[in-house]
Amino acid sequence: MTENLFKEFEEVSAKQWKQKIQYDLKGADYNETLVWKSLDGINVKPFYHPDESPEPVQLSTPLKWNITEQIYVTSAEKANKKALDALKKGAESIWFILPSEDVDVKGLFSNLDLSSFPVYLKPEFASEEFFFRLDEQLTPESRVFLQFDIVGNLARSGNWYKDLKEDHRVLDSLLQKCQNLKSFLSVDMALYQNAGATIPQQLAYALAHVNEYFNHIHEKPEVSKRAKFQFVVSVGANYFFEIAKLRALRLLFSTLSSEYNLKTDCDILAQPSRRNKTLYDYNVNLLRTTTECMSAVLGGANSVCNMAYDAIYHKNNDFGSRVARNQLLVLKHESYFEKVANPAEGSYYIETLTHEMADKALDIFKNIENGGGFVTQLKEGIIQKKISESAAREQEEFDAGKLVLVGTNKYPNPQDRMKEELELYPFVKQKPRKTLLQPVIEKRLSEKTEQERLKEEESINSEK
Repeated sequence: MTENLFKEFEEVSAKQWKQKIQYDLKGADYNETLVWKSLDGINVKPFYHPDESPEPVQLSTPLKWNITEQIYVTSAEKANKKALDALKKGAESIWFILPSEDVDVKGLFSNLDLSSFPVYLKPEFASEEFFFRLDEQLTPESRVFLQFDIVGNLARSGNWYKDLKEDHRVLDSLLQKCQNLKSFLSVDMALYQNAGATIPQQLAYALAHVNEYFNHIHEKPEVSKRAKFQFVVSVGANYFFEIAKLRALRLLFSTLSSEYNLKTDCDILAQPSRRNKTLYDYNVNLLRTTTECMSAVLGGANSVCNMAYDAIYHKNNDFGSRVARNQLLVLKHESYFEKVANPAEGSYYIETLTHEMADKALDIFKNIENGGGFVTQLKEGIIQKKISESAAREQEEFDAGKLVLVGTNKYPNPQDRMKEELELYPFVKQKPRKTLLQPVIEKRLSEKTEQERLKEEESINSEK
């Protein structure tokens, strides 16, 4: 016999809750005392109630998420060996970074069952010959995603791979001739997060970014029917906001694609943000990446690629990779993060955040389109200016101690010494070069603080 025990309690409306809260505040202003505004422009209330919450967002979320290992390909043979080893140790997907078109594709894929797990390929070049050679090595059952993003390369580097016309010609060739790649249209949304954009800006820029591709292909039926998209997303520290961000991304993409009568879904590859990672007290990065990966999973990412705790200053190493992979294995196998699809559905708070972020992103998106589109506003420097303004506000919060990075601007360990640990340069690299437009620059919040501490280390060493 089942009995609804909640029948014993009268329902309490949102109005009644507010009246009770206002009474307990003893005259203090409700909005000033309990409602706070995030840097993303979202007003966060002290409670959320079904009376004021929107309908749950209907999302096409994956039933399973993949633990992904990133491998930089210096040698096809070595990269293949690393991939096979990672798969044996729990990885369920591989993300190859390709610096050169001279990579031996056959050797790279040796003994890999490309139909049983996703493989992501990020080329740092635009070679039609290489892409066709790659496609020939695959079968229709292969689950290989090529991350070819000409607009993303323009935003990141300030230049096209070659020029606007040639880059789009290569893109059209891929769409027309490649038969075996699962997808090759990619949107590098991670760039905007790592550069300091707010969440609504990240979503709007991703939407405007993908709209550049929609505008290019929608009048080409033979091309548009094969258009499938992937998004590379960086996940920040604001736990519930980041869950809502991924959900809002799917909602916005579905809305935009339907306007073009395109029946296409998106694949999301998520990774922790670099913006809040620190050089000093680096073990705290383990905690940051864990919660960020949790947000990615709960937000509905298809694949999650964790970041090693020492990635900003150490070269890739077995220990860092193993710990990063094991964080995801613990989430999946010991914390039951693989048991439920779309677990955030129905949460009044997250559903409200999802709608608010989507609405704010749509407003920004419409302004971009009214201003000529994403590429036009990149060329005019408008996108870069907006991101810089948002990044500066966040930096001010960090510098003032309002935005806390434990071990860096709060509770630092003065005994930490990192000068001799640097295998990689962990700061923004200054490389003056001729560019078509100002590139979007990724920068960590703690860089200035860390540079000052490194100088202190130098002065201490020189005094000895």
